Amino acid sequence: MSDNPAPSFLPRLAIVTGSDSGIGRETAIALAEDGLDVGITWHSDEEGAEETARLVRAEGRRAFVSQLDTSELEACGDVIDALAADLGGLDVFVNNAGLGQHTPFLELGLDDWRDIIATDLDGAFVCLQRAAKIMVDAASGGRLIAVTSVHEHQPRVGSSAYDAAKHGLGGLMKSLALELGEFGITANSVAPGEISTPMNNAEADDAGKTHRPGIPLGRPGHPREIADVITFLASAKSSYVTGASFVADGGMLQMGPQGGSHLVSDDWRRG
Repeated sequence: MSDNPAPSFLPRLAIVTGSDSGIGRETAIALAEDGLDVGITWHSDEEGAEETARLVRAEGRRAFVSQLDTSELEACGDVIDALAADLGGLDVFVNNAGLGQHTPFLELGLDDWRDIIATDLDGAFVCLQRAAKIMVDAASGGRLIAVTSVHEHQPRVGSSAYDAAKHGLGGLMKSLALELGEFGITANSVAPGEISTPMNNAEADDAGKTHRPGIPLGRPGHPREIADVITFLASAKSSYVTGASFVADGGMLQMGPQGGSHLVSDDWRRG
């Protein structure tokens, strides 16, 4: 076996925002299975967050729960600081909290635009910056991971604010990779396609029951399939990966030209 020149990194402490359900919950559980204590945040579903905490503790790990509204830009960073203090440090930060949007551009009001941008991009900046400062001060490296969307890479009809925020978040993570590499901190994105989560009005088990002809794998993803990509990026095994965006969409983005040549109506114009 050859020597590995990468500095040793053994993550033990993580924060996963928006971990009251869906991808965030599965990520928190997967990290706990890998031996990490986890800070859990919720926006409106405190009961869901407490259930995530119970599942983390069932793996023998510590869990701390806090409310987080990433649109509250003056306060959201303090939540990250407080959770990191509860944990006793921070090795992995997963920015998963966010809102969707399904309003045609010509009907989108300025207040709604600002709410999506604040929640999905501005708040992400604040939280990521706080997490990065904690990691830099600790001088032991770290992992910053943002859950973006396939719409970081390709737009969707009726999602102009969401598309703009996710494009921006993906670009932000690339900038962090450039600036934080000298501190042993990696920064990467995970870009899910359609995943069976409450945000998509579905439950995890629906992934195996729903047929999607437009996805090469023929189905939506299970949230654990996204969590598995995140946990790789959170681990020592991803030591030479930074500034990347991992698309996990069952091949959906590959269908662009195929879909374009086979559509038989203008229904797609209405999302």
